[in-house]
Amino acid sequence: MTKHHSNPDSALKLFDTKSHTEFMRSFMVPPGQKISLAKDYDPDYKAHYLKKSDSESDLQEVIEALAHYQDLLYAQNTYSLLIIFQAMDAAGKDSTIKHVMSGINPQGCQVHSLKAPSTEELNHDYLWRCSKALPERGKIGIFNRSYYEEILITRVHPEIIEQRHLPPSLIDKHLWQQRFEEINHFEKYLVKNGTVILKFFLNVSKEEQKKRFLERIDRPEKNWKFSTNDAKERAFWDDYMTVYEDMFNHTSTEAAPWHIISADHKWFTRLAVAGIIYAQLKELNLHYPTVSEEKHQELLQAKAMLESDS
Repeated sequence: MTKHHSNPDSALKLFDTKSHTEFMRSFMVPPGQKISLAKDYDPDYKAHYLKKSDSESDLQEVIEALAHYQDLLYAQNTYSLLIIFQAMDAAGKDSTIKHVMSGINPQGCQVHSLKAPSTEELNHDYLWRCSKALPERGKIGIFNRSYYEEILITRVHPEIIEQRHLPPSLIDKHLWQQRFEEINHFEKYLVKNGTVILKFFLNVSKEEQKKRFLERIDRPEKNWKFSTNDAKERAFWDDYMTVYEDMFNHTSTEAAPWHIISADHKWFTRLAVAGIIYAQLKELNLHYPTVSEEKHQELLQAKAMLESDS
């Protein structure tokens, strides 16, 4: 397979339709094709941008555009947008959500951070807690981690699946393939019912993760973000990369493809994610609802009453 991003467009303009499509597809895991996470996606990639200051005006432009399109999404009230973030620790999920959604009306956006399942959640199927948190029509829902954890961490740490209260007979060699198929069907169902799904993997390198962990330890105001378990999980890095790659190859579909975003430069991660969200919203051809002639006449009457009111 040809290596992604090998010939970045040095004149990329995010608001040009053709460039937008190319920009979005350069990060996409092609449905039906096998990719190599290590060979095909570079965590250090940053397109034609040399440094953060080069990207700031583009990012601000996209954030402002997102605010406009979110208003259209809310007003039209036919589609919903589900954004899924998956990543290794310290890849920048929280900061990406914070910056990309900085211009969004809070009434139209819901963020759910999926932690270890509660007792109640363990007493349901693995899709249940995400199903009940899906965004309503007209709204944007963000999953900071998601149901994909059940085919990631449970494979790296097989003992966890034994804590999920499944009948023992169901825990066999076919379990993961079965879950790939279940998730694909679930997402196709959502798309067929008006939920647009964008899935992002923030692809940070092991070296950059180490750097960010050390910063969290060295800076008192960031100590709270670090757990010794974060460092312990690094011992399973290769295992995680293997199951992530397998996940991409089985769950990047036409209905809901994966986007692997280079994450060694947080400023570029934010720009890429924002650009892809913008491109997707733009493709929906959103518009403000039009009123009937009868309603229009009512508005004119109301306007006349207000203007004559002393």
